[in-house]
Amino acid sequence: MTHARIITGLFALGLLTACASGPRIDRSLSTPDQRSRVKYLVLHYTVTDTPHSIQIFTGKAGVEASIHYLVSDDPQPVIYGIVDESRAAYHAGADSGWKNDRGLNYTSIGIEIVNAGWADGPDGRTWASFPEQQIDALIPLVKDIMSRHHIAPENVLGHSDEAPQRKQDPGARFPWRRLAAEGLVPWPDEKVAAIRRVQYETALPDVAWFQRKLADIGYVVPQDGELSEATRNVLTAFQTRYRPSKIDGQPDAETAALLDSPMRVLKKDVHEHAW
Repeated sequence: MTHARIITGLFALGLLTACASGPRIDRSLSTPDQRSRVKYLVLHYTVTDTPHSIQIFTGKAGVEASIHYLVSDDPQPVIYGIVDESRAAYHAGADSGWKNDRGLNYTSIGIEIVNAGWADGPDGRTWASFPEQQIDALIPLVKDIMSRHHIAPENVLGHSDEAPQRKQDPGARFPWRRLAAEGLVPWPDEKVAAIRRVQYETALPDVAWFQRKLADIGYVVPQDGELSEATRNVLTAFQTRYRPSKIDGQPDAETAALLDSPMRVLKKDVHEHAW
């Protein structure tokens, strides 16, 4: 091989190496005019035990599902970080929606909580409880994610909130009221709700009113004035979160009172910012 051919070969090898490693980028510059792409935090339950959950969310069970975090149900719960927060996990669903956003996989972080879900029996549907130590592990994780991504409390959702036509999790036993007490999610003003419930016992608003109120919170719900299955599913999702003692998807005075009460964050916490 001649000297010229050696030089040409080395030059070509250098070009290939440069292409393989990508362009050199100076990352010494930055700007305060930026924020996380993440707007939502979505909570789920697994409907199976910890070992099987790990199999599912690490792609070893033949199921197409992924999640950012998995909270085990061990006596000392373990939090598994599975998908990096900078990447999309396919947990919310293509048909997910909240407020004006759709397809929340790309703008959300998902947490799966190991829990058996629900079972139907002779006495109706029963829901599995969440051990206190599991929620004790979950709450600091939620606080941390909200703080780092500046997620607003009203954007901390259950799977059933953003996909009410097909999902029920994290279910009727999930302690949303405790998360509200920690300042992580808003909660209806219960004093106002008690007063308004008496009013609505006398005269219940029409279906269109319920649909508007649900949409004002963020639910994707028909606006046709009809008590369709789709509307009942959204009412069920709202009741599961705020009135789990009676989940029937029917408009009633108590549901109306909760919908017509101011949603408040009960306690200021480190995650709060001026959005």
